[in-house]
Amino acid sequence: MIPKIIFEDDFIVVINKPSGMISNEAQSTTELTVQKWFSEKIQITNDKSQEGEFYEKGGIVHRLDKDTSGVMVLAKTPKAYEALKIQFLERKTVKKYTALIHNTFTDKHGEINQPVERHPKERKKFTVGRDLSRMAITEWNVVGEFKNNENTFSLMELLPHTGRTHQLRVHMQYMHHPIVGDPIYGFKKTWREDLLWCPRLFLHAKYLEFVHPGTNKRVYFEAELTDELKKVLEKLVKVY
Repeated sequence: MIPKIIFEDDFIVVINKPSGMISNEAQSTTELTVQKWFSEKIQITNDKSQEGEFYEKGGIVHRLDKDTSGVMVLAKTPKAYEALKIQFLERKTVKKYTALIHNTFTDKHGEINQPVERHPKERKKFTVGRDLSRMAITEWNVVGEFKNNENTFSLMELLPHTGRTHQLRVHMQYMHHPIVGDPIYGFKKTWREDLLWCPRLFLHAKYLEFVHPGTNKRVYFEAELTDELKKVLEKLVKVY
């Protein structure tokens, strides 16, 4: 399992990350990560004389959750890394995700403004909290509705205007509309039922827009929904 390269030049590599692949290296990680794959691809040195975040992060500017597929941009040089990092920190990138959500919505468009912080008891999870310094903003649009027996689902376009860990998954759960196939934030009984027809988290980073660090021109890249997620939709009855 390796990423598919969408675009590459002397400054960046844009990939379509597969679901199930971790973005960053960690001591507890034994499988191939995006960071390890990319470091080997462009031969980022582990020489201790090389300092800076570019070498520490292996060119990983931002990340996607392990279970999420889709578009990521990776930096090939320290200068490109810094230019891209600033854009993400200053919220100058545009990110769009496709998600299948439980139940339908009365409104077809909305925005969630709720802080996302680490769960006080389960340290591997995040939750909506009260720390305003951790404010997270998610814009959402309903682009389709489906049903399966007596259950209803909404196909959503999610636009995170901040980059908190698990932001989209936490915000959807907070609205009582968890993402289909979410093993962490899905309601336990519902998630088990999801697994019968959806093998993974139905969350895909479909679109990423930013200023190219080499040309200074605004560019965008897209990744189609994966075949496995397309097959999930084919199992449902489309309402609109």
